[in-house]
Amino acid sequence: MTLVYVMRDENGAIKGVFAGRQEIAQEAIDDLAEEVQAFLHPKASVSSVSARQFRLQLRRAKLIDQVKAWVAQQDGETQDAFEYSGTFVKDSPMMASGFAIMGFSPQQVDEFFSAATQL
Repeated sequence: MTLVYVMRDENGAIKGVFAGRQEIAQEAIDDLAEEVQAFLHPKASVSSVSARQFRLQLRRAKLIDQVKAWVAQQDGETQDAFEYSGTFVKDSPMMASGFAIMGFSPQQVDEFFSAATQL
């Protein structure tokens, strides 16, 4: 165990890690603590997944039928995009609209795409 010193923001989240005590960072914490490791090694944000990954994640989340029903009510371009896209981009207007209609928060969308990358 190695102690490091952390600086926190107004919400208590770590915003700096130092090897030695600093005037601005006086809280000592184990360098292997989960929150220290999360700060030092942030997860990369996922911006897109393959069509296969997207559809498998929809199926695993038990959303495939709901999404297909929504897509069937959309314009032809949206239907074609869902049917024939090789890649699904998280920040595209179609994704934003679909996830908003299903009531997903931005964090839930991130979690959906992160889970899809594992498939």
